[in-house]
Amino acid sequence: MRLNRKWMLLTVLILSFALLTGCSTTGKIDPESGLWDRYLVYPLSQLLDYFYDLFGTYGVSILIVTFLVRLLILPLSIKQQRSMQEMQVIQPKIQKLRTKYKKDQQKQQQEMMKLYKEHNVNPMSGCLPMVVQIPIFIAFYQAIQFDPQIAKSTFLYLQLGKPDPYLIFPLLAAFTTYIQMIAQGSANTSQTRILIWIMPIMIFIIGYNLPSALALYWVYGNIFTILQYMIFSRKKVGKAAA
Repeated sequence: MRLNRKWMLLTVLILSFALLTGCSTTGKIDPESGLWDRYLVYPLSQLLDYFYDLFGTYGVSILIVTFLVRLLILPLSIKQQRSMQEMQVIQPKIQKLRTKYKKDQQKQQQEMMKLYKEHNVNPMSGCLPMVVQIPIFIAFYQAIQFDPQIAKSTFLYLQLGKPDPYLIFPLLAAFTTYIQMIAQGSANTSQTRILIWIMPIMIFIIGYNLPSALALYWVYGNIFTILQYMIFSRKKVGKAAA
C-alpha cells in the first residue's frame, strides 16, 4: 500500500514534468487571465522581482522564495516526518500482519488500519507535502518562463531561463534528492530502496531539459528539507535522552 502510493506520486511527478517540458513559453503573466495566474503565477513572479530589486540577483531571490515556500508547507513536512518515523517503528508489526493474512487481503487491510489508528499514523500524510509542491513548482516554472527579466538573467555561469550547459545543478539536484530520501529513511524497507535510485535519476533527466532556475530551486528546496530533517531528528534524540 505504501509502495503503491510512492509509485503513484512518482507517476504524477513524471506527468507534471512532461507537461512542463511541453509548455509554451510565449506570452506574459496576466493576473486577470484566471485564478491560476492571479493567485499563484503572478504572486510568485512579483516575489521574485521584489527580492531581485533588494539583492540584485535572482539567485538570491530564488533562495528566499524557496525558503518562504518551504516555510509555508513546514507543518505538513513535520507531520510527514513524524508519520514516516512512526511507520518505521511499526514496520515489524506490519510485516507480521502481511505474513499472517497473506491469503486474505481484506482482513490484512483491516488489521493494518487498526494498527495505524492505534499508533496515530496516517499513511497518506507522507504524500501531502509533495502534492502541495507540484502546483507551486509548475507556477514557479511559468513565472520564470513568462517573465523576460528572470529568463534572461544570469547567476554564476547560468542563464536562468535556459538549461544548465554543464549539468552541474541537475547533478546537484539529483544528489540532494538522494540525500534527502536517505535522511527520510526511505532505505529502511526493501520496497522503497528502488525509489532511492529512480527518483534522483528522474530529477537529473528533467533538470537536463528545464530552465536552470528550476534546478536551482530544487537544490535549494532539498537542502532546506535535509536541514529540517537533521534538526528535527536531533531534537527527537535530545528528548529521548532526557
